[in-house]
Amino acid sequence: MVIHPSFPNSPYMQLIKTIKDMQAFGRRLKAERKSLGFVPTMGALHEGHLSLARRSIDENDFTVVSIFVNPAQFGPNEDFKKYPRDTEGDLQKLSPFKVDAVFLPDAAEMYTAGFSTSINIGNIGTILCGASRPGHFNGVATVVAKLFNAVTPDRAYFGQKDFQQTVVINKLARELNFATDIIVCPTVREPDGLAMSSRNTYLNSEERKAALILYKALKLGEELIISNGMVNAVLIKEELRMLIHTEPLAVIDYVEIVAADLGEVEKIKLPVAICLAVKLGKTRLIDNIIVDRFQRKS
Repeated sequence: MVIHPSFPNSPYMQLIKTIKDMQAFGRRLKAERKSLGFVPTMGALHEGHLSLARRSIDENDFTVVSIFVNPAQFGPNEDFKKYPRDTEGDLQKLSPFKVDAVFLPDAAEMYTAGFSTSINIGNIGTILCGASRPGHFNGVATVVAKLFNAVTPDRAYFGQKDFQQTVVINKLARELNFATDIIVCPTVREPDGLAMSSRNTYLNSEERKAALILYKALKLGEELIISNGMVNAVLIKEELRMLIHTEPLAVIDYVEIVAADLGEVEKIKLPVAICLAVKLGKTRLIDNIIVDRFQRKS
């Protein structure tokens, strides 16, 4: 473990690159009866990630952020090689916070030669994003299990923007008996409503403007349910598709309304999640909003 040389005034920025050292860090904290919060990321950090780190710092004695672009969750024709990577920039963004350690394993550390074990998360990994990204959520579940075993956190923090992922991880933690509380935090948005995402950097100016159709569609769905009292999910989804189709650059992957466990919804019974995946040029964006009678989250 080392203190990053760029941050001599930040005694919290320990860089840990091996699972063995990461586990030793966790064991020391447990021996001292200190709580440990964990924010797993693939880097290219933005305010959404930083909001998770801030919450972990507020709620735990120590906080670890991991940066690892997980090859197991990318398909053969997806953007693994070009996925944005800026480790130095990420560390600079974390430096003002009291992040105690950054876990920076490489692929060879996480997936040793001959590695062949994986987790099958079941049917919830084959719907929504899983329908067009086969194997993606099994790869997510596998790496999160490995990260939990390396970091041994008391609490782990995830953003609501990846709603299906949060359901997958809750299922993973529950069914495999991880002693980690899964904390889901609200989506962080740009001032115009676009959900913050590392993939937003792929958008050109025209696509960036067109991307606002996702949030507009989500808000329309919320209005149809809350203000108009619509309960027919099929009709609501059709209204959302029609709105998205008014944006020429937008190509719909899916528009769905699901229950908290991702179950199919025909008649609205709150709370429900409206989930979208839309392609703009070569960039696929996802977003969602949870609609609840008493509290609206977005």
